[in-house]
Amino acid sequence: MPVLLLLLGGCGQAPSAEPATAAHTSTSERPPVAWTGLAALDPCTLLDPQDRSTAGIGVLGKPKDIGGARACDWSVPGTFGVTLTLSDTDGLADLEVAKKTATKTKVGAHPALRVADKKAADGTCAVLIGVGDGASVQIDVSNTGFSDTPLACRRAGTVAGLVEPKLP
Repeated sequence: MPVLLLLLGGCGQAPSAEPATAAHTSTSERPPVAWTGLAALDPCTLLDPQDRSTAGIGVLGKPKDIGGARACDWSVPGTFGVTLTLSDTDGLADLEVAKKTATKTKVGAHPALRVADKKAADGTCAVLIGVGDGASVQIDVSNTGFSDTPLACRRAGTVAGLVEPKLP
């Protein structure tokens, strides 16, 4: 599961400093996928207090940078962790996902993939939501003890269902 390993491998690292903003901007210098609206979203605000309660998350999220993508990490001590990553440049078709671990699905009106390696039974699951052709949202769940993959998938599905209505 290359995608899961990449993102889960970034957990625990300190967030990098934000890049300096350019002194001048023009319409031609905007990111090419700004139309998706993801650029305007803060991943840590996509789960409000009521959403966190519904998902069983009683902690505030911590912003982080994962491979240049904006992310937010919620760690529920002794239970599970959730990482929500916004990619302004990678659509579902651009993500490296092992076909044997991915299942096509929909979350609300958005195309999605559920990614879990049932044979590994490692207590991890991800839901990848496509936002247009060139952007995506990834929700990774890791259970403490790295067991019970079906539970991790239910948790990832719950978070995806809470986040999806807020996506462009």
